Amino acid sequence: MNNAIKRFTCVFVLALAGVWVAGGAHAKVQTKAVTYKDGDVALKGTISWDDSIKGKRPGVLIVHEWWGLDDYARGRAKQLAAAGYVAFALDMYGVGKVTKHAKEAGAWSKQVSTNIDHWVRRAKAGLDVLKADANVDGAKTAAIGYCFGGSTVMQMAYANQAVNAVVSFHGSLPPAAETVTAINPRVLIAHGRDDPFVKRERIIAFKAGLDKAKVDWEMMEFSGTKHSFTNPEADHRGMKQLAYNPRADKRSWAALFRFLTRFLSSLANRGALFLGHPAFA
Repeated sequence: MNNAIKRFTCVFVLALAGVWVAGGAHAKVQTKAVTYKDGDVALKGTISWDDSIKGKRPGVLIVHEWWGLDDYARGRAKQLAAAGYVAFALDMYGVGKVTKHAKEAGAWSKQVSTNIDHWVRRAKAGLDVLKADANVDGAKTAAIGYCFGGSTVMQMAYANQAVNAVVSFHGSLPPAAETVTAINPRVLIAHGRDDPFVKRERIIAFKAGLDKAKVDWEMMEFSGTKHSFTNPEADHRGMKQLAYNPRADKRSWAALFRFLTRFLSSLANRGALFLGHPAFA
């Protein structure tokens, strides 16, 4: 490449970066609460989107940790919206059911997950809200989840819910039932190697189930990493099994964006490199 071409390329890239940054400067993430139902149970989630983007775009469903729908899940929805997606942080427990007490969180998550059909139906109620949004391309959706939410999105995958991909962050990795012979959504797993809640035998069984169903899956495992490694609040929960790990958080978040871009194929993530999005930091 001669010097003239090099100079032109440099100027062009800088100019393009300037356009993306300028566009991003006017972007504004909006959020609103959405009340919906699963049977007789009233639920209340939060949807986030960038109102500077016109037309339909991919949607991402976010399933919270076992503490309930809190600011952490809502914050992730805003981050995804800033990157060009519409994100819906659903409610798996019911309006107002958020706690900082592990005993209460465990009881609520068990109440939902004891019956798998009921578990999946509750998650699908949130997926239906996301797909019904006027800004969402219903043919391009993904479901991501944290902790209890990670297990939830895996059950959605086993039930072949209509999403292109699922991503589990520090989920309990429930093995697929023997009746599961095919899994359509692509699967990404982000797991802490030192997660005390998930034994090696369970991981082996989990992977075997995915292979049996011939799913397109990939898994990243982080050394020196415990449960709930993506959540900065993990260190304040009073549980030694939990610990925030900024290294694993940053790398798994970046992997999420690569995964979504690959399987949702859209204009989302526009300008993220130049806007300093954490996915590319």
